[in-house]
Amino acid sequence: MWSLNPSVHQGLAKQFAAHTIERVYTAFVWGVPSPREGRIEGAIGRSPVNRRKMAITRGGKPAITHYKTLATYGDLAAKLECRLETGRTHQIRVHLTSRTHPLIGDPLYGKGRRILRRDMEAALGPALEGLAGQALHAGVLGFKHPGTGKRLRFESPLPPALAALEAALNRAEL
Repeated sequence: MWSLNPSVHQGLAKQFAAHTIERVYTAFVWGVPSPREGRIEGAIGRSPVNRRKMAITRGGKPAITHYKTLATYGDLAAKLECRLETGRTHQIRVHLTSRTHPLIGDPLYGKGRRILRRDMEAALGPALEGLAGQALHAGVLGFKHPGTGKRLRFESPLPPALAALEAALNRAEL
């Protein structure tokens, strides 16, 4: 087990506060956003209706998400790249749901959003059942090492369940 020394921890905390940490997520959402690329800005705080959820609220903390559509699957779904300018709890989930494009498989924010034709159910059913949660993947993390000053960037491929979902969406006749 390793731990951060105080100066490294402090350096990383400063980068998070200054919003200079690169965070890129891949998201699979229901529907296709319009416009295909944009910025979602909305203060996020605890939902006044459901304390388990976060929501865009008047008294929330500022939050900004940049998104770009990477692929579409008819009008059923889309694959997005999301870049965070801020980092709030459930930020991507809340912002995309506010635009009526919840994450596929999201048990908290996406309930009741899955409306598939019967032919689609056969094509996507197994891939949807293989999801353990929402279709969101942290694919890139980049930052400047606080000790050495060297720029570090870590990339991670889609996990098997999301790769299977993407393959099923590509095979489906939409």
